[in-house]
Amino acid sequence: MSKFQDAEVTWLGHASFQIKSPGGKTVLIDPWLNENPSAPFEEDSIEEADVIALTHGHFDHLGDTVPIAKRTGAKVISIFEIAQYLGSQGLGEEQAIGMNIGGTVEAEGIKFTMVRAIHSSGIMGDSGIVDGGDPAGFIIEFENGYTMYHTGDTDFFGDMQFIGEFHKPNLMLACIGDHFTMGPKTAARAVETIKPQHVIPMHYGTFPVLTGTPEELRNNLPDVMKDTVITAKIGTPMS
Repeated sequence: MSKFQDAEVTWLGHASFQIKSPGGKTVLIDPWLNENPSAPFEEDSIEEADVIALTHGHFDHLGDTVPIAKRTGAKVISIFEIAQYLGSQGLGEEQAIGMNIGGTVEAEGIKFTMVRAIHSSGIMGDSGIVDGGDPAGFIIEFENGYTMYHTGDTDFFGDMQFIGEFHKPNLMLACIGDHFTMGPKTAARAVETIKPQHVIPMHYGTFPVLTGTPEELRNNLPDVMKDTVITAKIGTPMS
């Protein structure tokens, strides 16, 4: 069996990921591509998407969701307030699915459970910042039971103990950049708490202020967990 139990994971830079599920579905998380200096391609290169999961409303996460969803017909899962905003941008109620923290939505045979994140979530609208609800992370359970935790933008927080014990994610996609999120030292504490089989660092290196590195994350982990860290290469699928 593959490292990710038949899921294919591609980091698109920053906090953006493209996941091919074991059942053949395409999931995008926080698809910020056109203005992302580290993205491997622009949004019009996305030819198919079944589900888009949005962790919060900041430009570098909401990104190119609207044009991708309109072109592909992908369902968009987000907190309620972002779903309302997406409705104002032309996505219908059946396509923009609002939920809230603690809830689970099943889409295309994949379960998306929204969990807390410690951050902010305002959306830059035409007349200033509008309410983006609360920031979040996602526990994503694929068709074969393989489970992934995308932290969203966050600091470490005590509920990660519950997330690790209850959801038992196999893979953790963890922000490490510092400045806007937890840095490598704090992220290492989060990884120790969650105890995933593998962790892929994200949200680093996009801008000069995002100084955290995978090496620093690895160095701050206990020896028995150092090998869990996978340094992804942007645009290269991993399975």
